Amino acid sequence: MPKIPYPPALSRKVQAWVNVVVVLCAVLMGAGAVIAAVNPGLLVGPHVEINQAVRTYAGYLTARNLVLALMLLILLLVGARRALGNLVAIVGLIQLFDFVVDCAEARWSVAAGVLVLGIALLVASARLAGAPLWKREAWR
Repeated sequence: MPKIPYPPALSRKVQAWVNVVVVLCAVLMGAGAVIAAVNPGLLVGPHVEINQAVRTYAGYLTARNLVLALMLLILLLVGARRALGNLVAIVGLIQLFDFVVDCAEARWSVAAGVLVLGIALLVASARLAGAPLWKREAWR
């Protein structure tokens, strides 16, 4: 597979901010996983009953977020640029869907941050792939 060339100065600059976005996302997802496992009541509004159904879904959230956070960090550390770009795109799309859910449920305090993170991840994915997500070159 031919690599998409970057000018040397741009490559270093892009790599640095992409690393920051990936690490920030991994930390936030990891923190969300820990919160869901330890105190799922922090994920819902005040005065909401925490029953077995909430604990079950919090467990799924913990599993999803921990795996994604760990894989982001592992792929970043081993330098698997193509796999990292694909995973970053998936996580970015998850964030955009989370944003839609936040808006539908009127969680305005977190919606903006989720949207910004989702967009940052999709832009980072485009940099890693050498093309935006919606272009064929990003997936080759």
